[in-house]
Amino acid sequence: MKTLRIALAMAVLSLAAVHNGQAQELGIRFGDALANKSSVAIDGVFALGKFSRIHADVAFGNGVAVEALWDFLYRPIPDSPVNWYVGVGPALYLSSPFALGASGEVGVEYRFKEVPIAIGLDYRPTFVLIETTAFVNSFGLNVRYVFR
Repeated sequence: MKTLRIALAMAVLSLAAVHNGQAQELGIRFGDALANKSSVAIDGVFALGKFSRIHADVAFGNGVAVEALWDFLYRPIPDSPVNWYVGVGPALYLSSPFALGASGEVGVEYRFKEVPIAIGLDYRPTFVLIETTAFVNSFGLNVRYVFR
């Protein structure tokens, strides 16, 4: 029950951030998140500047998995809708067994010019430190609505 309350609070905070104009993108990530085998997560991007952002995911399944990654954006082709990014941040799994670790991220995304949609592919290696020590790999497909 405590896990459900935390998950609901995080969902409400995410929606409030979107409503206040702080979230630039909100959507879905298809791919495993830490030890959670739900394969679907709420995916949000919050800009920190022109070339950095927070890329956060909340996945519900056997428990609640939360990742908040600080990404650095690279635009190899000026004025192109293609970006690639690398990032790092904490990963948390709220269930039994509890898990806490650090995730990395490498990805590429395409932003459509005609419609406010961004599609991306990413790879997330996670080093779990607490409750056990493990290395977890995850690949994901992101589909997000871009708020303008």
